[in-house]
Amino acid sequence: MSSFLQLAFVLAIIILAAKLGGYLSTRIGQPSVFGELLVGLLLGPSLIDLTHLSFITDIHLGETISQLGELGVLLLMFLAGLELDLRDLMGSSKVSAFSGTLGVILPVGLGLLAGELTGMNFHHAVFLGLTLGATSVSISAQTLMEMKVLRSRVGLGLLGAAVFDDILVILLLSFYLALQGDGSGFLAILLVIGKMILFFALSIAFGVWLLPRLMRQTARLNISQGVISLAIVILLFYGLAAEIIGGMAAITGTFLAGLMFSRTPESDEIKGGLHALAYSFFVPVFFIGIGLSVNVKELDPSALWITLMIILIAILGKTLGAGLGAYLGRFSMLESLQLGIGMVSRGEVGLIVAKVGLDQGLLSPALFSAIVGMVLVTTLVTPPMLRAAFRVPKPPPAVTEPEG
Repeated sequence: MSSFLQLAFVLAIIILAAKLGGYLSTRIGQPSVFGELLVGLLLGPSLIDLTHLSFITDIHLGETISQLGELGVLLLMFLAGLELDLRDLMGSSKVSAFSGTLGVILPVGLGLLAGELTGMNFHHAVFLGLTLGATSVSISAQTLMEMKVLRSRVGLGLLGAAVFDDILVILLLSFYLALQGDGSGFLAILLVIGKMILFFALSIAFGVWLLPRLMRQTARLNISQGVISLAIVILLFYGLAAEIIGGMAAITGTFLAGLMFSRTPESDEIKGGLHALAYSFFVPVFFIGIGLSVNVKELDPSALWITLMIILIAILGKTLGAGLGAYLGRFSMLESLQLGIGMVSRGEVGLIVAKVGLDQGLLSPALFSAIVGMVLVTTLVTPPMLRAAFRVPKPPPAVTEPEG
């Protein structure tokens, strides 16, 4: 079987399994993403190992699937931004700042404290904290979109908090790595901050002044699906710019691109075209790909208690930290809980931070294994926890007795 036929076979299985898992998940009252994540775990090396079956000889097949999945998460976050109004998101900036900041500080502090109390090497404890501070909001964004509450106060606050979270984790990571370098730590931090500011300035300037004109000109041209094609090109460039210029996650760039496109008259056309493309192909590959990248068999049994401790800190740290930030921003207790739960998933962002620590020799293999377990569990539990939190009935408004 040729490499192309192997790819076609694996993609067919992935998409079919994703849709079946999503359907069964909705039948038991859970978001479809929960079923897709579980199916991915079953198809991965933990059980079936789809990309390494006996007749699969292409050694690059797993990497190809992973890259297609990365396109899926970029499209997912672009569509999340496209659903929102920039003015509404700016209106929740106070909540986003508080939640994003406290949602990083508390888990990082708890991780560092837990590492010190359990006798970990200081560098390991620091990187454990940094990994716990990361958030991957793509899982929560998909769940909120399914429940049709992405435009709610909680949805707006959650997505804004994720941007603050990304910025703060990158700054802390850069700061720590710079201190391990050649003594130019302060200059390195200034460079990181300057690159972030430059990215946001260029992205917003392009989105506000040039993008509407470019879209109008493209819409007038006799090009098949020209508007949608241009949207794909620009969202990919935003993702590239976020990584290369801003030093941030590409999903932050594509989310910002979606916000910029939401201001254009062509936003509905783009939404319809990309929604079909994303959810019929790329997004299922992304969610299944998360399971394909994790091998439960490789988790270190001797580090089970450390894994359980990290999982507990990961869930409580984000829920309490981001939730407290939302409460300080004048959210109700229920809304604060919902936002805090939405920040729990670490997903691919947590793995990226942990991989940096492993490559730099600042994480032990056993601790990295425990972190992988934490990332897997937090990714799996976030959708059902979020669904349950939104099912809690709101308290009735207080009734004031008439005077006299």
